[in-house]
Amino acid sequence: MLNQPAAKYRPSATVDLPDRQWPSRRITAAPVWMSTDLRDGNQSLIEPMSIAQKLRFFQMLVQIGFKEIEVAFPSASDTEFQFVRELIEGGHIPDDVTIEVLTQAREDLIRRTIESVEGARSVIVHLYNPVSPSFRRIVFGKSRAEILALASAGTQLIRELTDARPATQWRYEYSPETFSMAELDFSLEVCDAVSDIWCAGRDSETDIIINLPATVEVSTPNVYADQIEWMHRHLKRRAQTVLSVHPHNDRGTGIAAAELALMAGADRVEGCLFGNGERTGNVDIVTLALNLYTQGISPQLDFSDIDAVRAVVEDINRIPVHPRHPYAGDLVHTAFSGSHQDAIRKGFAQQQSGQIWEVPYLPIDPQDIGRSYDAVIRVNSQSGKGGMSYLLEQAYGIRLPRRMQIALSREVQQLADASGAEVSAQTVFQVFEKVYLQTPTHLAYQAHQVLDHRTSPSDAAQLSLRTDLLLHGQPRAVIAAGSGFHDACQHMLNNLGFNVQSAQWSVMPDKHQHGKVYVIAEIHTGHGYACGVAHHQDAEVAAISAVFAAVSAQIPQREIQAAA
Repeated sequence: MLNQPAAKYRPSATVDLPDRQWPSRRITAAPVWMSTDLRDGNQSLIEPMSIAQKLRFFQMLVQIGFKEIEVAFPSASDTEFQFVRELIEGGHIPDDVTIEVLTQAREDLIRRTIESVEGARSVIVHLYNPVSPSFRRIVFGKSRAEILALASAGTQLIRELTDARPATQWRYEYSPETFSMAELDFSLEVCDAVSDIWCAGRDSETDIIINLPATVEVSTPNVYADQIEWMHRHLKRRAQTVLSVHPHNDRGTGIAAAELALMAGADRVEGCLFGNGERTGNVDIVTLALNLYTQGISPQLDFSDIDAVRAVVEDINRIPVHPRHPYAGDLVHTAFSGSHQDAIRKGFAQQQSGQIWEVPYLPIDPQDIGRSYDAVIRVNSQSGKGGMSYLLEQAYGIRLPRRMQIALSREVQQLADASGAEVSAQTVFQVFEKVYLQTPTHLAYQAHQVLDHRTSPSDAAQLSLRTDLLLHGQPRAVIAAGSGFHDACQHMLNNLGFNVQSAQWSVMPDKHQHGKVYVIAEIHTGHGYACGVAHHQDAEVAAISAVFAAVSAQIPQREIQAAA
């Protein structure tokens, strides 16, 4: 790092707004929410979603209560285009939900985008182009006038194409991308120009969505709030404008920026569940919504089963939600400190039904988001799990999921209580081995074969998985297809009749036996959560064996018997 970073970096510009009003305002109602999980979030994934995964995610967003969902960048790939067609032709879009599609300001991409939504009831067409000086100079080599002409021409074409299709209810959204780094007067000029084109000749009720992205978060949240308030005051058609924000999290203050932007006049927020998105992510809509909830404001989104939402997001995105993530993390309602435990217990003792919630260290009642009080009020029995997990990881390389830590710590604690002796890493491993590394006799792996069905190296992996197993000693073979080995494994379990809603696993090399791995699998079924462990030199064998162990631990014997 430089001793004098000012020689390389410059501070962001501030806004001359001495009479700013937002610092004294409060948020009193939920904004319009727009989920961009299926577009911005999807673009950030190492393995982009398949059509089936996108549909599952879309249906969950609808169930949560989103009324505006950005579903695709249809001109980006055939998968994106076909997903939009599936939504429309398959009748998956409720009447009260509007889908949104994104396009760059290029004629061929705009036409392809409009083609993708033919026949939809209600659509937002979202056009964007960068406007900041660095992007104008470095990326595009265009002047302000040329950037303005680009935005205007794109808007005009979208107006013509949508006017020619009156059966669809069309709305228009424009984003001056890189707004957070642009001159305010130029952003205003471009936004007013596209507004003139879209609203010209229409009735006074016609609205336009002007979305002001912190494409790259470059300033403290108060500066972004100043930018939003300045635009809020100066937009030509403010009464007809839905003022939207799209904060990113490059500086780690995306939540604060979004909240201050709402205080500054914004009406709408775009973001992703749990903050997924490019680089450090889009703003986290779950946290924003539950922040409102803890202030007595209905967020108009339903997170009453936060763990179920998290399970789907983790399963599809393949990105775990951090244990300390606000509201949704495994550890956020658990105290390890003795003083914290005492305060929480006293708070529960005094809390009466129907009263204002006032339990120390708990800003939200865990039950409101589908959590039990077990992890909170049984904190003394949890006190050793951090050390137990540390010993297991350091000595054996085994990293336990949080729920397994809790379960195993109970077993270790019983042993420690009985012996009164110090628990070593070897003892912890022996308990782990006894509890989790016993091969189930009623559902056991025998062999498997994977066949790759890609037609070209650039295609997504499409494969079939044949698995030979024993069900109560009887041989059985099951075949399942999927977009990858993980997807095929989940289909395999469901083909066996076990109704697995999500399955994921982690692979860890054995520190003591070179070439072998541990696989810890976690599954969610209609019966809840379960985990299983396997140890083998082949990671695929271990993965299948681990999910079988998890099924055996979770699903009643009679159902496994029925599957046979």
